[in-house]
Amino acid sequence: MSQTYITKTVTQHSGRPLSTEELAPLCEIARDYRTVKNVVFERYGGIRSLSKLYPGYTVQNEMTAGGLRRELGLPSVYFYLALFDALGCIKSEWTRLKKCILKNIRKNENFNDMERHYLRFVLKTDPSYAAVLNEKEVILSTEYANIYERLRAQVDAKKLNDYLRRQTRKYHRILHSAAEDGFAVSKRAYRYADHGIYVTTKKKRDRVFIPLTDNNRYENQLYIKLFPQEKRLEVKAPIQRKVKRHEDYRSEVGIALGMETMLTTDQGHEYGTALGEYQRTYAQWIRRQGIVHKHSADTGRKKYTAEKNRRAEALHSYINCHLNRFLAQEKPAKIYMVKLPKQESRSGSKEINHAVSMWQKGYIRGRLLQKCAEQAIEAVEVMGKDISRECSRCGSPGSKKDGIFWCEACGFREKEKQNTAANASRRGQEGKVVF
Repeated sequence: MSQTYITKTVTQHSGRPLSTEELAPLCEIARDYRTVKNVVFERYGGIRSLSKLYPGYTVQNEMTAGGLRRELGLPSVYFYLALFDALGCIKSEWTRLKKCILKNIRKNENFNDMERHYLRFVLKTDPSYAAVLNEKEVILSTEYANIYERLRAQVDAKKLNDYLRRQTRKYHRILHSAAEDGFAVSKRAYRYADHGIYVTTKKKRDRVFIPLTDNNRYENQLYIKLFPQEKRLEVKAPIQRKVKRHEDYRSEVGIALGMETMLTTDQGHEYGTALGEYQRTYAQWIRRQGIVHKHSADTGRKKYTAEKNRRAEALHSYINCHLNRFLAQEKPAKIYMVKLPKQESRSGSKEINHAVSMWQKGYIRGRLLQKCAEQAIEAVEVMGKDISRECSRCGSPGSKKDGIFWCEACGFREKEKQNTAANASRRGQEGKVVF
């Protein structure tokens, strides 16, 4: 069944510079929120606590009995949100770790199909994985127990369990939060009124009032993001938006993102051709002003921050404008895009390296995926290995120079980004996608 609604985060801003008295109680909550998260990370982020994470009631009961909330004097509306926020981070970390191990299992040529099947089964059933890591007996429900016993009988379980333990020790890490710049807040702990929001503090029956730039009101769990140095805050609110569906959006389009031209299609259509100039200007200004204002007074820093935000918003506005134009003109039902590698700076020029580091590829990708979700467009990421060096006509390796791709095998010449976009389209249609 196709999705009808998507979740989108909107941001509200404080309406004026906030005083120390207004920010102090919120900063205190943020510090305690971080403390609770770090205690949960330390106590339940290890291998021995894996069996307690699902569904999490054991952790909740133990943390309640531990007395940390009373020690901090933190209201329960913040304490338990911090607790479950930390649990979510730990679960995400375990998911990341399992993906690393599964990738290594696929690449390990010493395993046969049955051994891989056993390893995947253990990783994907949390009780068996926790038992293996802690060298305890695996106890599962009848259905899963029968599958486990059948698999174990056909492999060297001790050898494979030792492998899982080694891999887990290699990739496992205990999380720690150094940031104390925000906290989640439930509906019970805030109230919209007087063109602002009242937020519960640690004092009984006391709320601090924060004026806002808009009069919108939300009833979901919010996140308060603090910027004490700038004397402001942001309120992050998740909202449900109905997905727009276009009957005339039927094409399949391969695309390639770039630093100079934001987006090129497999048909050679270009969108955001001035992106490179925008980014260079922004990067040069950041580098120049960052040096000037590094040790400047508060007034200078405020002017710098305000101008930086204005320039960033202008750049983001340009990106969003041309992403909207791309979708409106191409009318895609499906988009094939390359999974971008980690950013690297290889030039000897500091100026070029700084410009590369300021490339908005993460923002562009995020906004494109968000817009696709909002308009029921399927976005597919394809495998990117050597995609820019492969001829989109014959598949042979070719050369790139001055933005042009040339295939020595068939003589094909094309713009580098258009060739990459065509390869993205072909790989997507062949099923060479990233899951």
